[in-house]
Amino acid sequence: MSGKQAYQAAGVDIDKGNAAAKKYARLAERTRRAGVIGGIGGFSGGFALDVKKYPEPILVSGTDGVGTKIKVAFATGRHDTVGIDCVAMSVNDILTSGAEPLFFLDYLAVNRLDVDVAEAVVKGVADGCAEAGCALIGGETAEMSDLYGPGEYDLAGTAVGVVNRSELIDGTQIQPGDVVVGLASNGLHSNGYSLVRKLIAEHGLQWNDVVPGWRGTVAEELLRPTAIYVKPVHALLDAGIEVKGMAHITGGGLPENLPRCLPSHVSAKLYPERWPLQAVFQWLLEKSGLPFAEAATIWNLGIGFVLVVSAEQANEAIRLLADSGQPAYLIGDIVPGNQSVLLEA
Repeated sequence: MSGKQAYQAAGVDIDKGNAAAKKYARLAERTRRAGVIGGIGGFSGGFALDVKKYPEPILVSGTDGVGTKIKVAFATGRHDTVGIDCVAMSVNDILTSGAEPLFFLDYLAVNRLDVDVAEAVVKGVADGCAEAGCALIGGETAEMSDLYGPGEYDLAGTAVGVVNRSELIDGTQIQPGDVVVGLASNGLHSNGYSLVRKLIAEHGLQWNDVVPGWRGTVAEELLRPTAIYVKPVHALLDAGIEVKGMAHITGGGLPENLPRCLPSHVSAKLYPERWPLQAVFQWLLEKSGLPFAEAATIWNLGIGFVLVVSAEQANEAIRLLADSGQPAYLIGDIVPGNQSVLLEA
């Protein structure tokens, strides 16, 4: 038995890995942007920072995965959107500082490599990178048959971006009288899926079922990828809107994520009636029996990203976001407080 055959018998197929890598390189090529050095296939990815555009650069990084949403992909056999989620979770995080995402690296760990599945996953990663305007410059695929079950994989990624020191957004300028602008989510995004899947199972829904008001089948609604807010928010910044703070609404929802951008002497008072609640969230509230305030610590409930701006600039900010195709709403006020979120009935 050759070395390759022995390794394959142990759960690792080198030839399949090489075939997958070639497919990844083709997918990554369409995300290429100014600054990328070389291409996928080496031991590392290079990026030349534009120091004329960023004379006082601060590099900002973020890393994340997809969570148990990935189990919906296993169950349905649909693997082409979770890669978008993986990118979105990281690029939206670094966006909160005002950073421009530059490049992304992914990590795909599998039971045994299925080249077609891996290509679909990485296609999603490339789609997300293209939407965020960052380059996919490298990654890793690892076969670990004794760690993951048959047909299972996990996906994580890291984004690196840059912002000029003078343009860094850190929330320190937020004060009472400012307002909260909420950017609409694209549905569930990538949080709270352990409870979502439990409720789906308890109520006997099948992946191809259609629930009134949902946008497509159960599978389509649950696999709808996380919105990427990079381009509309940067269009806002480029137009001269002074954004004082930003929050990406992920696990913990509005009550736990919005305070992360607030100074200690203020709170945010939010008015849920000011934004639409998508049908999937209405269903989850009904079937879970949770009050809105508790459900808001699990799911985004329709708001995926938040900006804090002055009251004078709020309407212009919402208009500019709409021009970029991003619905947004005036959802709250900044008041004196203790770095908390108050959900008004």
